[in-house]
Order: sequence, then structure tokens, then C-alpha cells
Amino acid sequence: MNTAARIGLLGLALAMSACSVLEGEKIDYKSASKGQSLEVPPDLKQLSRDNRYAVPGGVVSANALEAGKAAQAPGSDAATNRLGDVRIERNGDQRWLVVQRPADQLWDPVRDFWLENGFTLALDQNNLGIMETDWAENRAKIPQDLIRSTLGKVFDSLYSTGERDKFRTRLERRADGGTEIYVSHRGMIEVFNSANKDSTVWQPRAADPELEIEFLRRMMVRLGASAEQARAATATAPAPAGVRVASQDGVAVLQIDEGFERAWRRVGLALDRTGFTVEDRDRSQGVYFVRYVAPGTDQKEPGFFGKVMGIFGSSKAATPPLQYRIVLRSAGNASVVSVQNASGAPDNSENAQRIVRVLADDLK
Repeated sequence: MNTAARIGLLGLALAMSACSVLEGEKIDYKSASKGQSLEVPPDLKQLSRDNRYAVPGGVVSANALEAGKAAQAPGSDAATNRLGDVRIERNGDQRWLVVQRPADQLWDPVRDFWLENGFTLALDQNNLGIMETDWAENRAKIPQDLIRSTLGKVFDSLYSTGERDKFRTRLERRADGGTEIYVSHRGMIEVFNSANKDSTVWQPRAADPELEIEFLRRMMVRLGASAEQARAATATAPAPAGVRVASQDGVAVLQIDEGFERAWRRVGLALDRTGFTVEDRDRSQGVYFVRYVAPGTDQKEPGFFGKVMGIFGSSKAATPPLQYRIVLRSAGNASVVSVQNASGAPDNSENAQRIVRVLADDLK
């Protein structure tokens, strides 16, 4: 089919579907890549394997489920809804799951959850407790007009939402033997890049907390809660505590009006949402070890969008990403977040200041 015919068909389809509206929150993801893409990006192959985060595959048995329910620890410093051995905790617009099972029993079920929802995994690092989907399109956002319903999948490739999503899942062990599960969203949108509207580019769009909550709900069901219980577990929460950029000994820092535990969770989610690669983390020392690609470099993003988006680089040799430490320290009832270089020295470079601003924008 030539370009003119394709545009004509699309125009007719859009005209006939102008009044079509999706009812409710519908999700039907289709990965932008085909098959199970589980290859590790080249710059991750040499990561050290730290057994603090080793989460080998396992199967959840009925006995293990009952044991988890019996072992559920009472009390929490966050607003909580409990469902057997699965509960959801919240802080402002952020949510995460707490499951009273060890991480080695949860890795495979969580991994299968994403595959069952139409995604492939671009990152599957059980030694770090991190998995990340490839870019995917929510096909439920495409109106089900007469032409599409009639022609079915024959011309399915003609329809696109102009949006892509990917999700990162992070599993963290708890001192009580349970596991915290975090889900973060990153989005891209296709926009015209010329006045004639004859070409497009992909650019980042804001993270969608509602999508994160929806997948947490579905994950709760996958881990044993009923659909009704999972829907009831998410409620409106108060706004998160204040965040501001300040200067400490001449170095830009981030001040969060919350204690260490909550600040640690919020910063971890912010790093996931904004696309940092967390190479390692040490909760006891309050340190995230991250890789950062400065804007304007030739470092490429692996996967589908690394091939089609100029924003992530060109065909020239890639610039190695920079390594930093994101450090959290308690300051009374508040917390201070600072950036250190790879050697652990305070860093007030332009990149370090940019990192502080990026985290502040996401946390506000």
C-alpha cells in the first residue's frame, strides 16, 4: 500500500472514530520488540554480583503462602492496606508493595507478570533485584472504530497511539524477611518536528503515577489478592513532604522534610522514573551507585528507541556514562541528598547540580 493510500485510510478511520471514547482504565500492551528480548545491555555485563540482592528463581507454594501470612509483621510508618501477606504502602502519589515472602520466591512470579501483560524484558538482573520492560504501546488507547473492527489485525500496523511506555520493577529485601516491590514508569511521545508536520521525533513525557498504581494493583492480584481487594487497597493519600534544593558547604544538595526510610524510598523511585541506571545500592550506608549520561553526549539508549531516536545519540562512538554516588543522610526529622563522584568525594560539577535538579523536579 502506497503512502497516499495509507494516509487516506488513516484519515477515514480517524473521522469515523472521532466520537469513540474508551470506557474506564483499559490496558492492552504490545511490546515494540518481538519475542523475549532478555539480552543484557553491553555496559551492564561486567557489573559485580553482590549476593545481598541475589534473588534466584523460585515457586510460591501454598505452604509458603500460609507461612508468609503467619509471619506478617505488624505496624508500619506509612499508610497501609493489608491483604493477607501482601499490602500496599503509600507516600503522596508514590505506592509500593510489601510482601511477607522472601525475594527468591517472588522473582519468577513478578517476571511472569510482565510477560503475561504483553511486555518483553530488556533488563533481567536478579543479582540487583531489578527488571525492566522493553518499550511497549498501550493498544487499548486506540479507538475501536468500524474499520478497525472489520479489518482486524490485517491493517493493525496502520494504527498507533504515538506513545510508548516502559516499566522498571525493583525488589528490595526487608529486615523482617519480606520484600518491597517498586514499579516506576517512563514514557515517550511522538511529536512533529517541523512546521509542515511531515516528520516526527520521539521525546520523553512525564511519568504517569496512575499507570504505576494500576500495575501495582494487577501485581497484587497476581500475588494472591482478589481483584476487589486490590482495587480497595489504593486510596487518596496526603501530599508528600516538602523538597527543596539548597547549598551545603558550597555544594548543591536536596533537602527532604522526611526521615531516612521514607526519603530512601522516594529517591529510589525518582532514580527509576528519571532513567538513571542503578548499578548497586547500600541501604545501610544510604548510597545509590548510579550511571548518568549527560545531555548532548553520544551514549545510546539500548533497545527500540536507541535505534529511532536522535535524542539518545547518533552512529558515532558512544561516550562512556559517568558514575556517581547518590548519598542520603539523616538530619533530625529530615534527610539530605548529595551527589558524590565515583571516588566518594563531594561533587559540585554542572552534571552533579543537574542531577540534584532532576531529582528535585520528580520528587516535588
